[in-house]
Amino acid sequence: MIPSVLRIIAVLIFFISGLANAQATSAPLPSSNEASPQIAPPPPHSYDPSIFQKRLPADQLTFLTRFAGSASGDLYRNKEFHKLLKSFVPDCMYHYGKDMPLLDALEMVFHGSPAPALFRDGRYLSLFSHGGPYLRGRGFLWLDLQEGIGLGGFYFQPTNGEPSPALSVFSRQVKEETLKMSQLPPEFAADLAQWSSASRLPPITARYFLTGSNRRILLEHDEDYCSPPKGNPCDQMNADAADVDLNAAYYLEQVHYATNATAWMISPDQMAWINARNSACQAGPNPLLCRIRMTRERIVIINRRPRHT
Repeated sequence: MIPSVLRIIAVLIFFISGLANAQATSAPLPSSNEASPQIAPPPPHSYDPSIFQKRLPADQLTFLTRFAGSASGDLYRNKEFHKLLKSFVPDCMYHYGKDMPLLDALEMVFHGSPAPALFRDGRYLSLFSHGGPYLRGRGFLWLDLQEGIGLGGFYFQPTNGEPSPALSVFSRQVKEETLKMSQLPPEFAADLAQWSSASRLPPITARYFLTGSNRRILLEHDEDYCSPPKGNPCDQMNADAADVDLNAAYYLEQVHYATNATAWMISPDQMAWINARNSACQAGPNPLLCRIRMTRERIVIINRRPRHT
């Protein structure tokens, strides 16, 4: 009898502790009148701080704290902030309906944004844009004032032949050749997910990373849509994420990782491999998990191929 009571008490303590932690770490976003789409839990924590170069001096970021609660559009136009943007926004051409500098694309979607800038835990600042002038353009900017790290995201629905819709995450401070979401700060991943949900972005999109080398690489999904286990629909979402990553990897290889490239063709190599994969997996006991495994292995092979500038 006593061991049973102790087990019940332990479960209650675990539940209450987990609830308190969730409330302490959550960051509110501008309210939405519509239901939010399903989003994946944050990926496993394998954050790699070493990928961030040329950190921003913390004493140059303290002025940002006074903008907490200000409209994101107003902060974006601030001269000091705009100068700071050039330290972490890549100096590259970006195709948002037409070719333009990435900073110009951000200017278009942040112009007049009333969404309040959020400052949490004494160090993380986020700016939000929930609407652009066309192609459902939306922007997100994020700074860790303590570590001197700046990141951002730009979402829209391309019509130039690349996989659509697409989310480009970016930082001039990163110059990696391959990247997964779990390598980025978990606080950034969590805030990005909340912005995506509040902006009603699809839970799975083509996802890239624009680096300080002015290259566009795959930002691979390594979130697990079945954590905690939810059954077959979540397996399908994991399979869809793998397929989206594969399409994006093939596309990037075709356009030589350019940040503003256009391509309409589908690689014959891609179609032949997909047909072979589907035939091989159909004969197995779990075709969906087989698809996920084979697709992830294929992405690794594509990422290891020689890259041409």
